[in-house]
Amino acid sequence: MSEHVDVLVVGAGLSGIGAGYHLQRDCPQKSYTILEGRDCSGGTWDLFRYPGIRSDSDMYTLGYSFRPWREAKAIADGPSILKYVRDAARDYGIDQKIRFNHRVKRASWSSSEALWTVEAERPSGEVARFTCNFLFMCSGYYNYEAGYTPQFPGAERFQGRVVHPQKWTDDIDYAGKRVVVIGSGATAVTLVPELAKSAAHVTMLQRSPTYIVARPAEDAIANWLRRHFPAKFAYAVTRWKNVLLGMLFYNLCRRSPEKMKQRILQGVKDEIGSTCDVDRHFTPSYNPWDQRLCLVPNGDLFQTLKQGKASVATDHIETFTERGIKLRSGAELEADLIVTATGLNLQALGDLQFVVDGKTIDPARAMSYKGMMLSDVPNLASAFGYTNASWTLKCDLTCEYVCRLLNHMDEHGYKQCTPRNEDPSVDATPFIDFTSGYVQRAIDKFPMQGSKAPWRLYQNYALDLMNLRYAAVDDGVMRFTAPAVSSPAAR
Repeated sequence: MSEHVDVLVVGAGLSGIGAGYHLQRDCPQKSYTILEGRDCSGGTWDLFRYPGIRSDSDMYTLGYSFRPWREAKAIADGPSILKYVRDAARDYGIDQKIRFNHRVKRASWSSSEALWTVEAERPSGEVARFTCNFLFMCSGYYNYEAGYTPQFPGAERFQGRVVHPQKWTDDIDYAGKRVVVIGSGATAVTLVPELAKSAAHVTMLQRSPTYIVARPAEDAIANWLRRHFPAKFAYAVTRWKNVLLGMLFYNLCRRSPEKMKQRILQGVKDEIGSTCDVDRHFTPSYNPWDQRLCLVPNGDLFQTLKQGKASVATDHIETFTERGIKLRSGAELEADLIVTATGLNLQALGDLQFVVDGKTIDPARAMSYKGMMLSDVPNLASAFGYTNASWTLKCDLTCEYVCRLLNHMDEHGYKQCTPRNEDPSVDATPFIDFTSGYVQRAIDKFPMQGSKAPWRLYQNYALDLMNLRYAAVDDGVMRFTAPAVSSPAAR
């Protein structure tokens, strides 16, 4: 037996809850269910429990378009974001649509029936089957099973504890301990100031520096607007302000990389003074936005370094030792706890097995349509956010577009929509144009993007707003069909 819904959403995190809201608002005639592999909602914001976990985007853009962020802090901590997501799910009744402990493994499309058959495993090993007319993947792009940890020579010799932030547990004791955090990305710069509050000393060990920008934890303009205007108006104005400022900063980095590099580095020098060698420890070898920038609210990382509670080491690891880490320079960092903030493992479309009319589909051999659908794969969309701005900005637009697509199909009696690239002038390029290690390790798993619309990813909210909210759904690339199919019966 299988259970049928019009739309099946995979994932009950930030994107999946947003999808539920848009389906209820824009497609009230459609039935939907959200399948979640874990036993709770919240996705990333529930999974990650390491000290200081927070957003690296402001909540006026990371928050939903339909639900104002009402807290004073614009750069919010993980528990606050998790509460925001779960409150949205509860207040709109979306939580009643979630099936927990359903880990989706396989999805098979039948053109003759215009149906997806989706198989999900329960903890008991039992397989639950669902059918749907449209499959909406909202499972993010992190592998929740494990983060990325390189094979460090001599790791077995270390007498202390080694932990990846993705596997952080409450029993990890760092008070009064010497801690080495390996990494220089968003997780590392979040952990260091938080651990330093009670650790004896924290060393951030990096192979190469990352661009780090200090920003106020609270948005003074947003807080003023909220005091003087209705919450929805204040939120909308702040959201657009931050979107436009973010786009301006990104475009300046792309057009004048050397000038922006010097401005960023001067900001670090203003924050850190003579405490640290900025040229050595905070000057990357690449240009701004070749990789994602790191945000530190109120310059907390820099303040921690100035106070001597933490330090930075830029070097290569030669080997772990019994007492810590020996560096290529010959120096040794003694440690009681080593935190491997070395990155995440990415996966495309939840690492599902997709089959279309009996043929297994490799997403890496497909081309991404509007950053959300796959060429030659019917009735399937995926929520995938921006790399240069807040994740939710793109996901909100994706949800709106999916609802427009569904309503267009209903209006014209279509059962199947399939993006098809029949333009030989469209060249394939990598899906994500980032040099970051976590991207490069997994880029061959992701679909390609094209050299021009609608196959190109512009990473530009204003362009996507016009293309996804207002442009015609029937654009000559999306192919619609209306095969005669029987109504789905329980099977």
